[in-house]
Amino acid sequence: MSYFPSNSQIETQNAASRFQAAVLVDSPSFPNAIAWSDENLIAVASGHLVTILNPAKLPFGPRGLITIQKRQPFSIGFIDRQDLLSGCMLPTVLSRDEPCVRSISWSPVGLAPNAGCLLAVCTRQGFVKLYRPPFCDFCAEWIEVEDISTKLYDYLVSINFGEVPAFSLKPCYGNEHEIELEIDSDPLKEKNSNQNVRASKSKVKSFRKMPENCTVPSITADQYASRSAMLSSLVVSWSPILQSVPKISSVPQDGAAISLLAVGGKSGKVSLWRMPVPECYSVDQSRVLASVVLIGIFQAHDSWITAISWALLDSDSSSPQVLLATASSDGSVRIWLAYKVILLKSSEPTHTSFSLLKEVATVDFVPVSVLSVIVPAKSPHKMHLAVGKGSGSFELWICDISSKKIDKIGPYDAHNQAVTGLAWAFDGKCLHSCSQDNVVRCWILSGSSLREVSIPSNTPRLRSSTDFPDGFVSCFGLAVSPGNLVIAWVRNPDVDKLNPMYEGRTQKAIVEFFWIGGQQVDVLSNNSPDFDTEAIPEKELVYWESNFLWSLKQYETQEKPLVVWDIVTAFLAFNHSKSEYVEHVLIKWLSISYVGSHVGLPAEEVLLCVSRSFSKFTSRQLHLLNIICRRIMLSEMKADEINSKLLNLEGVHGAEEEQRSLWINLLLASERELRERLVGFTFSAFISLMPASAANSPSGNWFPVGLAQMEQWVELNHDHVQDQLKVLASEVGKQEGRLQSSKYLAAEKCSYCSASVPFESPEVAFCRGKGHKLVRCAISMVVCPTTPTWFCICCHRQAFKLASETLFAIPGYPFNFKSLSTSSSLLEVSLKPLCPFCGILLQRLQPDFLLSASPT
Repeated sequence: MSYFPSNSQIETQNAASRFQAAVLVDSPSFPNAIAWSDENLIAVASGHLVTILNPAKLPFGPRGLITIQKRQPFSIGFIDRQDLLSGCMLPTVLSRDEPCVRSISWSPVGLAPNAGCLLAVCTRQGFVKLYRPPFCDFCAEWIEVEDISTKLYDYLVSINFGEVPAFSLKPCYGNEHEIELEIDSDPLKEKNSNQNVRASKSKVKSFRKMPENCTVPSITADQYASRSAMLSSLVVSWSPILQSVPKISSVPQDGAAISLLAVGGKSGKVSLWRMPVPECYSVDQSRVLASVVLIGIFQAHDSWITAISWALLDSDSSSPQVLLATASSDGSVRIWLAYKVILLKSSEPTHTSFSLLKEVATVDFVPVSVLSVIVPAKSPHKMHLAVGKGSGSFELWICDISSKKIDKIGPYDAHNQAVTGLAWAFDGKCLHSCSQDNVVRCWILSGSSLREVSIPSNTPRLRSSTDFPDGFVSCFGLAVSPGNLVIAWVRNPDVDKLNPMYEGRTQKAIVEFFWIGGQQVDVLSNNSPDFDTEAIPEKELVYWESNFLWSLKQYETQEKPLVVWDIVTAFLAFNHSKSEYVEHVLIKWLSISYVGSHVGLPAEEVLLCVSRSFSKFTSRQLHLLNIICRRIMLSEMKADEINSKLLNLEGVHGAEEEQRSLWINLLLASERELRERLVGFTFSAFISLMPASAANSPSGNWFPVGLAQMEQWVELNHDHVQDQLKVLASEVGKQEGRLQSSKYLAAEKCSYCSASVPFESPEVAFCRGKGHKLVRCAISMVVCPTTPTWFCICCHRQAFKLASETLFAIPGYPFNFKSLSTSSSLLEVSLKPLCPFCGILLQRLQPDFLLSASPT
C-alpha cells in the first residue's frame, strides 16, 4: 500500500534547501547507506558499488570506487538432497547472490598506510573486507587490504565451528569441494513444464557430485544452517582509537594504540577484530598493514544482529570503559561493557572481554534497523542511545554508566516506514532521523523529552543550483559533518519523474547536502545582530553564531582530528554577502577563547591582544587560528605568497587594507611562534638524546633532523627569537660534533645540478649553479628530495620528514624542555604526518582528477 505523507511532513522534508548534491549510478538498498569519515570523505553504499566522495569537490569532482564482485561461498560441508526441504535450509535455498553492499563503516584516522581511514564493507552475501585509498596508485578503485571473512572462516574451521569434534575439516576455497546451488530464474528452462510455475520465485537446484577424495564432510541440515549463519555477516562498525594512555601527553609515552572492528552476523554473535595503529606511515609506497587479529566472539542476541555502535567513556580515569551497543531483528537492544586495558592486551580469541551491562529493550519482534550513540562532552559518564525500528518509530535511552541508571524517552512514531538513519549533532543536543518514507526530521533534546523542530530553510548559498531531480521516494541514511554544520542524506529518485532517455539511466540515487548551522540548539545571546537580514532571519543568524562558536571550541582539544571544512565553507558562503558578520563572529571567538573576555572589544584591539599572548596558547589553538586566517580572512591570497611574504595588496585600500594587514601580521606571528616551538623542541630533544645516534633510532620513531639548518635559522633571526632558544642553539653547536649523522646535511647540494645550496629561507632555496628553486621541508628545513613528499593542502608546504607526536601537545612556550631528559622514551614516540603550522593531516599531492581529502 502506498503511503502519502501529511502536509506537516511534506513541509519538514521540503523546508531545507540543499546547497549542493551529487548523483550516484546505483541505488542504496539498506539502512545507514552513507558514512562521513574523520578525514572528510563520504562513502555511500549503493547497489554493487561503494562510492567515495569529497564534499569539497562536488558535484562533479573526482570519486573513489569499490566494486563488489560475486564470490563463491565457503565450503562448510555437504548435505543430502532430501535435507533441502528442511525449514532451516529455506533461507539458503531462496537466497540471491547478486553483489550488493549491506553495511559500511569508516575507521578512525591513522589506520591506513597514509594515516587516513580504512573502510570496512559488508556485502549481502555476508562477506567483510577492508579497503584503503589508492593514494599512490593513481586510480579510482580502492585497494583491498584485508579479508575479514576468510580469517573468520579459518578460525571457525580450526575450532570445528564450536561443535563436538567428530571429524576433521580442512579449509577449502575451491569450487570442486563445495555445494553449488545454481539458481535459474527462467521458468521456461525447467524440465517439468506441467509444474505450477511462479514467475520469479520458482527455482531449479542442481548439485555437483562431491569427488570421492573430498575432505569436506557430510553434515546435517541444522549444522549447515548453523555454520552458514556464523559466516554470514550483516553489519560492521569501527570503534574509536584506544590507547594505553588516556590522551596525548606533553611527556613522551610508550604505548600501543588500536581500533576494534565489530562484525555482527545472522547467528546473533559479534566478532571483535583488533587493528593496531601502524608504527610508521608512507606517502610513496603502500606498506603492508599490521595484521587484523580476532580477539573475541560472543553471543549477543538470539537472532540476527542488525545494528552496532561504539562508545568510549571516562577516558581520563585509570580504567577507561568501552561500551558496545548491539541490536537485533527480534527487537532487543543490549549494552556491553569492556575495559580498555583488557582489549589492548588480548592476544587470543576470548568470550569474556565484554560483559552484559544492561538490556535496554527486550524482545518485541519489531526489528531494530539503526542505532546511534554519543557520549556528550559535558556529561562524560552518560551515553545517549537512539534506537530506530522497522515500524518507523524510534526511542531514546539515556544511560548513566556510573550509577547504572537508564531512562527511556519515547517511543516516537516519527515515520510510517522503517527508520533508515539516526545521527546526533551538537554534542547530543540534536538528533536527525530519516526513513524509507522519504521524510527527514530534526529533534532537539530538552531535559527528558524530545521536541521536533524544522530544518533551517534560509541558508548561505555557495553556487548556482545544479540540475538534479526533485522527486524522491525513499531515504536510506544520513550523516553529519565533523564540524556538525552540514548534514548529508542519500535518497532514491522517483523513476516516474525522471526522463527515461538520460536521467533514468544515470541518476539512480542522489546525495544531498544541507546546512544545519542555523539550527536552534543553544542561544548565547538574545541580542539582534546589526546586519542586513534580508536573506536570513535574525534568529537564524544568532543560531549560526552560537553554533559557529561551539564548533570552533570543540577543536581546541588535541584528541579530535582537525577537520574544519564545513566551518570554513560556511564562513566563505557568508562572506560573499555578509563579510561584516563573518568578522563579527571570528572576533567574538577570539575574544572568548584567546583573550578571555566576553566584552565586545574593537577588532583591532582583540587582534593585537592575541598577537601579544601567543606563548600562552596551545599548539592546537595556534593551528586553528592559522587555518581561519588563511582559508577565510585571507582566502583571496595565495598560500605561496603568504609563505614567501611577497604579499600582493593591489586593489585594497584604506580601512580594508589596514584590516587585512592586521590578519596577515597575526598569521605570520603565529607561524613564527610555532616554528620557534619546533626548533626548540628539536634542539632540546637532541641534547637529551646524546650520546644516542640516529642509526639507533628504530624505524617509524622520531629522531631530531635538520639541526644545522635550524641553527642557521636562529642566527638569521637572532634579534627576534627568545633567549631560551639562543641558549639551546649554542649548546647544540657544542655537542653536535659528537653525532656525525646530524652534520652531513649542513652543506646541501642541488638535486638537479649538484651545486651548493645556501640556507637563506626556511621555505625555499636556490642553488648557486643554475638557480634551481628547491622546496625545504616544513619540519626539518632540509631541502626536500625529488621523490614524492607529504603536502599540506592548507599552507601548501611540503615535508619528507615527519614530526614527533609530542610536538603537537606542547601547552605553551617557553616550554620546560628539561622534561624531555628521558631519552629512551623519546625515541619511542611515533611519527605523525601532521602539518606543524596547520595541524591537519598531511597527504600526497594529487592531480585534480584524483580523489583526496580536504580537511579545510
